[in-house]
Amino acid sequence: MKIISKLLPLALTLLLFSACEKEKAEQGNIQPFHLSQVRLLDGPFAHAASMNEAYVMVHDLDRLLAPFLIDAGLEPKAPRYGNWENIGLDGHTAGHFLTSFSLMVASTGNEEALKRLNYMIDELERCQIANGDGYVGGIPGGREMWKEIANGHINAGNFSLNGKWVPWYNIHKLYAGLRDAYLLAGNEKAFDMLIALTDWCIELVANLSAEQIQEMLVSEHGGVNEVFADVYDITGDEKYLKLARQFSHHLILDPLLVKEDRLTGLHANTQIPKVVGFMRIAELADDKEWKEASDFFWNTVVNNRSVVIGGNSTYEHFHQIDDFSSMIESRQGPETCNTYNMMKLSQMLYFSSHDLKYLDYYERALYNHILPSIHPEHGGLVYFTSMRPRHYRVYSNPEETFWCCVGSGIENHAKYGELIYARDDLNNVYVNLFIPSVLNWEENGLKITQETAFPETESSKFIVNVDNSSRFTVFLRHPNWIDKSDLQVKVNGRNVRGKSNPGEYFAVTRQWKDGDVIEISLPMYTYGEEMPDGSPYMALLHGPLVLTGHAGTEDLIGLIADDSRMGHVAHGPLVSREDAPVLLAGEFNLEDKVRPVPGKPLTFSASDLIFPDEFRDMELMPFYMLHDARYMVYWQTSTREELESIRQELQEREREMLELEASTLDAVETGQQQPESERNFKGERTETGVHQNRHWRHAHGWFSYELSDPENQASTLRVTYFGGDAGRNFDILMNGELLTTVNLDGSQGDRFFDVNYEIPQSIKSKKSGNYHEVRFQAHENSIAGGVFYVRLLK
Repeated sequence: MKIISKLLPLALTLLLFSACEKEKAEQGNIQPFHLSQVRLLDGPFAHAASMNEAYVMVHDLDRLLAPFLIDAGLEPKAPRYGNWENIGLDGHTAGHFLTSFSLMVASTGNEEALKRLNYMIDELERCQIANGDGYVGGIPGGREMWKEIANGHINAGNFSLNGKWVPWYNIHKLYAGLRDAYLLAGNEKAFDMLIALTDWCIELVANLSAEQIQEMLVSEHGGVNEVFADVYDITGDEKYLKLARQFSHHLILDPLLVKEDRLTGLHANTQIPKVVGFMRIAELADDKEWKEASDFFWNTVVNNRSVVIGGNSTYEHFHQIDDFSSMIESRQGPETCNTYNMMKLSQMLYFSSHDLKYLDYYERALYNHILPSIHPEHGGLVYFTSMRPRHYRVYSNPEETFWCCVGSGIENHAKYGELIYARDDLNNVYVNLFIPSVLNWEENGLKITQETAFPETESSKFIVNVDNSSRFTVFLRHPNWIDKSDLQVKVNGRNVRGKSNPGEYFAVTRQWKDGDVIEISLPMYTYGEEMPDGSPYMALLHGPLVLTGHAGTEDLIGLIADDSRMGHVAHGPLVSREDAPVLLAGEFNLEDKVRPVPGKPLTFSASDLIFPDEFRDMELMPFYMLHDARYMVYWQTSTREELESIRQELQEREREMLELEASTLDAVETGQQQPESERNFKGERTETGVHQNRHWRHAHGWFSYELSDPENQASTLRVTYFGGDAGRNFDILMNGELLTTVNLDGSQGDRFFDVNYEIPQSIKSKKSGNYHEVRFQAHENSIAGGVFYVRLLK
């Protein structure tokens, strides 16, 4: 992309031009700055970063390291943590802490973070030495499992491998943490450990066929292919690029190569890191096909599968692209980990293509999903951000909750400076985000200080300091949300004449002198964005900011989570959607009717648009500013004439759903990772899949769950089947006793149906603690299931 302007030599004019006559503002190969070259200044992002530091620092490193010492046969210095760190994913958080500390060292120079990082590396090195073969990990029983894998004994499910909970996903966090400790914090020991651990992996799979490795990759494995590609980039040794390709999952890659979207029903955050790895390999190997596959994935996820905040998926899975109803209905909306990884992919695609659409997405996600995912007072982190009208979010609790979104979360808020600026090989600078910060490009003798209160003020100022006067271009991003007027730029108080379109850079080329000042206007207006499937739901935005309405504080149960299973879900009662406000958006011009509230920055009223009257005084504000409350992100839209019929239809649908909700003690969405893992899933010879966009599990052997009933209220077990399944005979056992025998004969046709099984008191009395074990056991030469849902009712 080349932005061209001409400079008119008029001595009396107050206009400067963005490039000299007959000269083009040339772009070179755009590259990132090292995170250590950017420092945040006061503002919402710097505040979030400081809250994140405080959250991270309260943790006991010896407790995080305990799983690794135990696995290596060493005496732990402290007991391991609970929650996800004590149910099979032991050790995954430590890898995230390595990365978080490394990011802090780079982004702030935090000496305490460096001290803690070095301590963790030293302790992990002790474990690696004790193991003697380059391996280090905290997976319970991991050493024995890896021996089975090396010998070709592979039993992979979507979320298990040889009976362990996603061990490759687990160890990927350590790989990434060692890489980051070296690249971001300069820890040479981490580099040596990373090479030894990667060489261990090469030896592990040396005798496996390509087919066996692909079978193993059925199990969630994070972005190990990305890290192996990074090791190749660091060392230049081709064996590591080969390993990265071996660990690239062709079940996902091959459809993308031919531009096919087969994502519906898949666990979203299992797939996104794989594609990050595909793109990293493509960069290093200059593989055009893999780049195009990665870009196709990005486009279908961002354009067809994401909501207004930049997030995607419900219940952690990709839903149909033409049906976002689960997004509006569910507690479990977009998962923060997904957006963390989509932003990584966006960054890579931007540097590869220089296309600013990736920055538009990155900015949208940054302001509206990542920044809102940390509490501004206690630093708790969010797992699910529900899009259901009048629902709420739950925040993590340090030393008690160790979810995946805590791990990615403590990284998110330590790297805000990563993409504010970029550079090219022609010594030009690119301004991508309007965040108060300082860029220090020492080797070029350049410092740029961005002073801004954006988004509270619609402008930003850049003070340019140079050791020696020099000529280069400052490229200022023209965001897509500035599309009603030209971008206004001044240098030293004088207008710069130039032209850029939304999605391009505005180029300012000159002989820069110390103390030069650039000012840019960033005019915002309010507009609506419909749900991607065309359903009658709309979100309101102001510039890049999603606006939300405060919708009450009642029944915010579990607002700060404990270490209970499923504590990351906002389990408070759902508010019927018929009791949520609607927008009369078809009747008015949004820009005219959404008005600023005097004296309250970024606060708006929309009394003419909001119905019914009890909500007319609701104020709208950026989503990142609202916490500890129910909220409105998506609003049902209607005209006054349609309103009554819409509310009547909602009333019936919501009544049935809320009645079922109220009578449910526990439930499991079969075939989905987190619901099953949280209910202590076990099984043998069992498989999962998707049919008519619903997940199922069946088994030639058996599978079981533990369903919660702490107050002994259970009366009925409800199981959902598909009517076309035939010739399937199996037993349902509860607490070790036969509850019923099931014979599916296909007589129910092409539909899903529920069967209720009454639970005798004799079986209820045999539950273990707070849980009933429910087991589906296939008869000989038959299949148990498919089971599409299991629900325990009062």
